[in-house]
Amino acid sequence: MPPQFIQQTLKALVLSLLLLTCASSSIAQDELDELSDEAADPIKLFDKGQKAHAKQEYEQALEFYEEALKLRPEFPEVEYQKAGALAALNRLSEAEKSYRRASELQPKWPLPHAALGLLLARVEGRVRDAETALRRALELDAKNELGVKKLAVVITLADLRARAGDTREAVALWQRVTALDERNANMWVARGSIERAAKDDAAALKSFSRALEIEPGHAEARLRRAEIFLESGQPEQALADMRAAEVAATEDVKLSPLLASLYGRMGRASDARRVLDSLPAEAKVADEAAKVRLALDARCEDTPESRAALEKIVEGEPRNAAALACLGSLSRTSDPPRARDYYRRASEVEPRNPDYATGYAASLIQLKQIAEAAAILERVLQFAPEHYTAHANFAAALYALKLYKRAAEEYKWVSRARPELAVVYFLIGSSHDHLGEYPEALGAYETFLARADAQTNQLEIDKVKLRLPSLRRQIKRGEGAKTGRKNR
Repeated sequence: MPPQFIQQTLKALVLSLLLLTCASSSIAQDELDELSDEAADPIKLFDKGQKAHAKQEYEQALEFYEEALKLRPEFPEVEYQKAGALAALNRLSEAEKSYRRASELQPKWPLPHAALGLLLARVEGRVRDAETALRRALELDAKNELGVKKLAVVITLADLRARAGDTREAVALWQRVTALDERNANMWVARGSIERAAKDDAAALKSFSRALEIEPGHAEARLRRAEIFLESGQPEQALADMRAAEVAATEDVKLSPLLASLYGRMGRASDARRVLDSLPAEAKVADEAAKVRLALDARCEDTPESRAALEKIVEGEPRNAAALACLGSLSRTSDPPRARDYYRRASEVEPRNPDYATGYAASLIQLKQIAEAAAILERVLQFAPEHYTAHANFAAALYALKLYKRAAEEYKWVSRARPELAVVYFLIGSSHDHLGEYPEALGAYETFLARADAQTNQLEIDKVKLRLPSLRRQIKRGEGAKTGRKNR
């Protein structure tokens, strides 16, 4: 959903459409009783109604409008203004009737349709009717009769589509909004938020950056952009935006939890707590601040309390990648499918985080989804070529796929990174053995036996000792792969 200030902006725009703004003029109180010959003139009664309306004297305005309609029942402008006064008095069902009557009297006039749509958007269960009226207003506005009020119509329609989960149309509508009001930073931030909901972070990044071009000090634009930088593996850029926004964000109760959450996700717990501690006392118990504190205090420990705390964090903050990955780690042995889903969600939030992607791939290997895991790990190593766990899992995936040549290469990388792991030499030897590269296999097996521990590697020791006599005979007979033989 759009940021909170957009809801406030929307309310102001809606009010500007529902309430008539006209030039102010004084009305003597006794004019109500001294209409004289003007009582027979609906236009003059309408004018008096507008003047009362402009002064927010809605009951009085309503009396004038009703008197005018008694004299001229088919007077769409009066019916429209009457509806606005009824809406201001919260007599919504009566206001709806008057807006519909104004539309009947002047079917091609977009304003009554627009006002009706805005009115119905406030009424629970009337979303479909509201959308119908708003769309009709836009269809009829060929001559731009709505003027600046079109902004309220498009924003309201975009908000309704976003609430319905139709992010595609919501994005298209917010594009119209920024075209109508292209120098308003708030509108670009709202557009970026909807683009984020539509999973188009590239577009959202441009929108937040555009907001900052217009208003460099816009704290929410800074923090929303920082969130994208963080999730795309650009922590330095994220931190720069967070620092730039901190003064304004810590003065804004609504933004402080977001800033603290971003610090927490970066592992900067002390900064996160500092921001939360700077909040006014009444704000420290706010729901958002409480969620951030919960995330900071949660531990990635395999206890019922830790699991419950982490699940509560994810429930309230579904894009908390750190909590998702922790739950994935804790579920690896007890519930592999759930571990896979947690890691998948974490890696979707931060696709360039090698730990999350590797955890996802490892859970896929555990579930025998080897080819998919190998593809993920190969991508991870493209942007994190020194990631040990990714190499180890990639080697295991290649071995399981019987791609022994590449598996041997990966296992050799692992052996250089962790030469104390004896079992790696067994796997190198086994890979060469499968390829028919017997001398290389023998060398790896002998290294394994020299380093193996009987308590932890007994199974592999037994396999090698059983294999060695026949392997040596094969080498002596000149059997095995010849130079240049390709991996099978």
